[in-house]
Amino acid sequence: MNDFLKEVESNDIGKIQKDVFASKLTTYKVGGLVKAVIYPKNTEKLVLLCKLIKKYNIKYKILGNGSNLLFSDKNYEGVLIKLDEFNKIEFFGTRVVCGAGASLMKVARESIKRSLAGLEFASGIPGTIGGAVYMNAGAYKSDMGYITRGVKVLTPDLKIITLTNEEMDFHYRSSFLQKNPNYICLEASLSLQKGEKSALEAVVKDRKERRLKSQPLNYPSAGSVFRNPEGYDPAGKLIEDIGLKGLTKGGAEVSNVHANFIINKNNASAKDIHDLILFVKDAVKEHYGIDLRVEQEFVNWE
Repeated sequence: MNDFLKEVESNDIGKIQKDVFASKLTTYKVGGLVKAVIYPKNTEKLVLLCKLIKKYNIKYKILGNGSNLLFSDKNYEGVLIKLDEFNKIEFFGTRVVCGAGASLMKVARESIKRSLAGLEFASGIPGTIGGAVYMNAGAYKSDMGYITRGVKVLTPDLKIITLTNEEMDFHYRSSFLQKNPNYICLEASLSLQKGEKSALEAVVKDRKERRLKSQPLNYPSAGSVFRNPEGYDPAGKLIEDIGLKGLTKGGAEVSNVHANFIINKNNASAKDIHDLILFVKDAVKEHYGIDLRVEQEFVNWE
């Protein structure tokens, strides 16, 4: 690892932070020590970084805003790559091209300023464009799959190609990139529509007010824990109806505000949150026979 990091430094790939706790990089505010976090300056430097990762056989993960991840408490013996420098946002009529590291909420905000409709659903999702495309992030019966026209990616053999909407294979909270994590999202091209600015702002304002009332935004969390099962009540209602609101494990709690949120209420460990998620999942399976799918990704639990 030391030789790898020295070569990263000598090639001026970008900023390096050593010995960073994952708790500083995720919205759950939990997670163990990470050997290094690397911020490549551009695509050329990212390609070089990937070559060095292969050369030294380094474990790695691409990280956005850490808003849908649960890192374990143990040390992560590898590097995290953050594409914060890939943050351009460019408008071409009703099309917006944005880098993987651009803030999804900022892209939504800038689009509405220009009277462009289609991203109102994203105004409260605290992720990056890359993370949103990877997860097919969505809300209010819309998601990235409806507006994404093309995604520029770095392939496992380090070629840059553009995947079409069809090739991205978007489904509910799923995409080609989730099934092929060795592809790295570089940028996305989104297709929006002309709208009425004041009407779009009113929708966003209304939804913000609803979120403040219906979600526990004053505690660290990673949003909805479980995907809503097809053909049944939403996951939150299923969990609430079997009396699990307010259930705690250590410092983690099933939110009293919204049962599909698990919050870091009192200095929870990653294990507290992990165990509570699995307990709720098992309880719903036992009570209803429904196997809820965890929406969040568990990292470094193997």
